[in-house]
Amino acid sequence: MTIKCEYCKVSGGYGDLIYQTDYWMVFLAPSQRYLGTCVVALKRHCKNLSELENNEWADFAAIVGKLEDALDKSFTPDLYNWSCFKNATFRDENPNPEVHWHFIPRYRKEVKFMDTVFEDPDFGHIPQPVEKKVSNNIMNEIMTKIKENLE
Repeated sequence: MTIKCEYCKVSGGYGDLIYQTDYWMVFLAPSQRYLGTCVVALKRHCKNLSELENNEWADFAAIVGKLEDALDKSFTPDLYNWSCFKNATFRDENPNPEVHWHFIPRYRKEVKFMDTVFEDPDFGHIPQPVEKKVSNNIMNEIMTKIKENLE
C-alpha cells in the first residue's frame, strides 16, 4: 500500500504505530510541528467518508475520546484540529485516496518537551503543512508518553 500524504510527508505509511483497534490504526506523525500530531488510518481501503460503516464510525468516535484524553494528560493542548484531506493524492494521474484523519493538537503558548521548543504560530488558524522533524529519541519519548496515557 503506497500512501502519499502532503502533511505526513511519508510514502508507504503514516509514521510509527502507537495504538490500534479492530478498524483503525493510530500513528505518531513523522512531522511534529504541533507536538503530539497523529494520523488515524482506517485498516481497510476506503475512498470516501460516506463509505464508512456504522461500526467504523463508532470505533472512530471512541478513538477521538481516547486520543484527546491522552493528549490532555500528556501535553495539555488548548484545542484539537481533526482533518480529513485527500487533496495530495489527486495530484497524481491515477489518484487512490485512503480515508485517514490528521489529529493536530494546538497550543496557544510554546511548549517545551525534552529541551525542544514546540511553537504554534498559527494558533487560531488553519494548521500549516510545515514539516518539523525531531530526533528519534524525542519521537520515542512522545510515543511513550501518549501510550502511557492511552491505557
